[in-house]
Amino acid sequence: MENFMQITAILLCSQSWICESLTVEVHPGEDITLFCSNLSSSPTQTDWFRVINGTKPSCISSMYGPEGEASYCHGFQSEKFNMSSNVTTVFLHIKQVDLMDSGLYFCGFYRKKHTVVEAADQLMDLMPGILGALTALLSVTVVVLAVKNRRLERGTV
Repeated sequence: MENFMQITAILLCSQSWICESLTVEVHPGEDITLFCSNLSSSPTQTDWFRVINGTKPSCISSMYGPEGEASYCHGFQSEKFNMSSNVTTVFLHIKQVDLMDSGLYFCGFYRKKHTVVEAADQLMDLMPGILGALTALLSVTVVVLAVKNRRLERGTV
């Protein structure tokens, strides 16, 4: 059975609060690039964060302006995570995704003395859902086989 992860991207536009959702399957070992729109018309600090199971957000990386060099927060190495930007979009590239990368990812911009959250991208492990579906299928199969066996014993096939 092949493991895979699901990425649900929810883009929140801070100006009009319009939400958009996107789902992508990512297999362990693959690379993924998350992105959000750059809300600022002038250079500003941009940060990427991750939340795991409703805990407080962990800083992944930050950079100042599209030309700036990204700095990485404690526990997040540039070998695994790569933050970049152009004038319109901020990217977070995650190399060789694994189950430890599961969580809610979002970016924020420092605008007018406040951090504005632009996007949230959810990396979720689908293994519990797959195992649950297989358990249900096997349970139905066992019941069907038990009924057939009982009918065979009675000779009423």
